[in-house]
Amino acid sequence: MQGLKRKLVYVGGYEVIGFAVGTAVMTALTGSGPGTTAPLAIMIATVASLWNVAFNYLFEAWERRQVSRERTVGRRILHAVAFQLTLVCYLIPLIAWWLDISLVQAFLLDLVFIVYIPFYTFGYNWAFDKVFGLPSSAIAEPVPGADGEVGAGASASTGEPAPAAERP
Repeated sequence: MQGLKRKLVYVGGYEVIGFAVGTAVMTALTGSGPGTTAPLAIMIATVASLWNVAFNYLFEAWERRQVSRERTVGRRILHAVAFQLTLVCYLIPLIAWWLDISLVQAFLLDLVFIVYIPFYTFGYNWAFDKVFGLPSSAIAEPVPGADGEVGAGASASTGEPAPAAERP
């Protein structure tokens, strides 16, 4: 699965799970009922979904320009941490406004998610790639002759284009 469909399925699954966990955790931490935390979780999920699509677009554009396109553990950690750190810039003011608390209090409340979300993102991305395959941005372009095989239309002895009579 590639393109927009992949991104929408990815974000949909990511945010549905995130919404369920987020509502439960915020209800437990704030002592507020789901009537207060569920709408906040919906707003957070909406902001996160929009940022997730934009962030993944930007990340994959960056990834396509890298010498190695392999999704290493380091690259997955970079993705998870960078996503969370940038998302926090949007969420702290929203949480403070909705719960009528200070930015510091909102940050402390969000700290649980700041720590949890990179682990969740890392695990979700890994599982998603296992189920749906890697995105095209993480698939190395084949190097002719790198695997001992010669591409179609190339001479078996030199790897150079074969004369028309030798092509299958």
